[in-house]
Amino acid sequence: MEGTVIKSTGSWYYVRDEQGSIWACKIKGTFRIKGIRTTNPVAVGDVVDFNKVPEGEREGLITRLHPRRNYIIRRATNLSRESHIIASNIDQAVIMATLAYPQTYTLFIDRFLVTAEAYRIPAKILFNKIDLYDEKLNQQLDHLTDLYEHAGYTCLKLSLTREKNLEAVKDLLKDQTSVIAGNSGVGKSTLINRLNPEAELRTAEISNYHKAGKHCTTFAEMIDLPFGGHIIDTPGIKGFGLIDFYKEEIYHYFPEIFKASQECKFHNCTHTHEPGCNVKESVKNGTISETRYNNYIRILEDNEEKFR
Repeated sequence: MEGTVIKSTGSWYYVRDEQGSIWACKIKGTFRIKGIRTTNPVAVGDVVDFNKVPEGEREGLITRLHPRRNYIIRRATNLSRESHIIASNIDQAVIMATLAYPQTYTLFIDRFLVTAEAYRIPAKILFNKIDLYDEKLNQQLDHLTDLYEHAGYTCLKLSLTREKNLEAVKDLLKDQTSVIAGNSGVGKSTLINRLNPEAELRTAEISNYHKAGKHCTTFAEMIDLPFGGHIIDTPGIKGFGLIDFYKEEIYHYFPEIFKASQECKFHNCTHTHEPGCNVKESVKNGTISETRYNNYIRILEDNEEKFR
């Protein structure tokens, strides 16, 4: 039988077959070790073949993983593996961010966007909790929105408590399979509960001491949207480490930097120290955001041994 993985708990994979029935599946023993370089050999969104387990009513054994159209991946925190696949076979990647309560750093956003660009997955940015922002934070939000829209990304400003721009989010997600990611506490589960109340995802207040979110989502899950499409909820993550990249290609995944690089004097310009670098000149004249450029440098320099 064939189906799509809609939930992964680490030990069990819940697969929806072509008739809409849900099967609780394990992985065939040999499947687990064949060329697997990730913490999760099967991810939500994967299309798989599975066999019914005779003694189980709706239990199965996954025997084959179909080729993936794409996936979102990050460096694993588990040192025994190299990477962790967040979701696969998706139409778009959505990152949810907040300027406070908790603060999402632009470096985290840019690491996520770089990964989406590398796998040719359109990415969108949702800035949440705008009802809590003072004048200074609103000015920062306007600056970041201009910055990312200039780079080519759709941005939406949200207040889920006031349901501001909720309909715009629905339009963004309609008839798409989307993965949503972000730090703990930014409001992913709250958003999904607004989009589909039947999901009934757990939410929690942020920590008053650390001003950071408490983890509520503990595993990835694909949730149906009543207006069409699916959204894959993911556990809140503190970092988004890149993996499986060539260092020399990182600038390709910053659209505005890649565009400016076409006018650099040297074809192998790294945009760090070379003379005649149009990227550095564009940063000087404001055509490229200094924030984005600095994050490019950070990504280039951080954990260089992790690049291929």
